[in-house]
Amino acid sequence: MNWDRIEGNWKQFRGNVQEQWGKLTDDQLDVIEGSRERLAGRIQEAYGITVDAAEKQLADWLAAQKDKHPD
Repeated sequence: MNWDRIEGNWKQFRGNVQEQWGKLTDDQLDVIEGSRERLAGRIQEAYGITVDAAEKQLADWLAAQKDKHPD
C-alpha cells in the first residue's frame, strides 16, 4: 500500500487516523484531505512533537494499515 491509496480513499481511512491521533478534530481531518504533509503537520502541532517524530508515527501507522488492508 502506498500513500496514494490513502489519499484516494481518505474517507475510509480517516476513522483510523482519528483513532490513532485522537487530538485531531473532524475539521482538521477535513482540511487534511489525505495529504501526508498536512497530516504530519497537524500531528506535529497537536502533539508538540518534531517533524521527524510525526513522520515516524506516520510510517508506523502506514505499516499497520498494510496489515489491515492488504493489496
